[in-house]
Amino acid sequence: MGALNCPPGASAGVSETLKSDIARGFGTASDTYESASRLQRFMGNTMLQKLQSREGQKFDSTVLDLGCGTGWFTRKFADTERIGALVGVDLSLGMLERARENGPGGIDWIVGDAEHLPLLSDSVDLIFSNLMIQWCDDPRAVLKECQRILRPGGFLMVSTLLDGTLRELKAAWHAADPDHQHVNRFETELALQAKVRAELPDAVVESRTISLPYESPIALAGELRHLGAGFRGAGRRRAVTAPGRLRAMCRQYPKEPDGTIMASYEAAWIYWQKP
Repeated sequence: MGALNCPPGASAGVSETLKSDIARGFGTASDTYESASRLQRFMGNTMLQKLQSREGQKFDSTVLDLGCGTGWFTRKFADTERIGALVGVDLSLGMLERARENGPGGIDWIVGDAEHLPLLSDSVDLIFSNLMIQWCDDPRAVLKECQRILRPGGFLMVSTLLDGTLRELKAAWHAADPDHQHVNRFETELALQAKVRAELPDAVVESRTISLPYESPIALAGELRHLGAGFRGAGRRRAVTAPGRLRAMCRQYPKEPDGTIMASYEAAWIYWQKP
């Protein structure tokens, strides 16, 4: 699709150490990602329901799944007959290889950095981005790029996570291993609102708390590992966490009466239509 070629001076490279680490982590999890993506499916389905409820929304042009991962939702868009062109962009080559294997023909799979999208300005009608933007250095850079590549009248829908996500796990790890971080940091809702307003003044931001049950803290940690969503901040342990610390974290995690646990996710959705 010639309309989607890299614009002059654009770079799809992801040379920064942290971005490379993120891409590698998700690529390693490409085989297990879809089996563990309960939250991802809920968040994405919420956006699809919003899209279906929009009067006059057309699916006859170019749709971009930004941060497409293994292509779960890209495939859903591919099943929509009225889509003219479909593009999946992700930072992780490993994820895109899995997406290409699982997806039908006719989809453009592109390795790209959401902060420097390898797409022409005014080339996309719909951007769907599910639980990707929280991995970026600054959401404003991503929103600015989305604004650039959307055609007038195009629609943007983004889901993300906010501060307070996995707070039970964070507290349990702090009690068991106070000198190291084990849970990723997320934007506060006020900070996200301010950054969205800075780039997209008339965007709508919706938020809610989602609670998911797990058999144990070990099961929660296993799901995060299968998603490739482990902690990658500067305060992490460089060595394997000792079994004793892991058991201590499990003892600190609050339990339900039946011995199971709950994990809280502070979810947010951003919706915007380009004038």
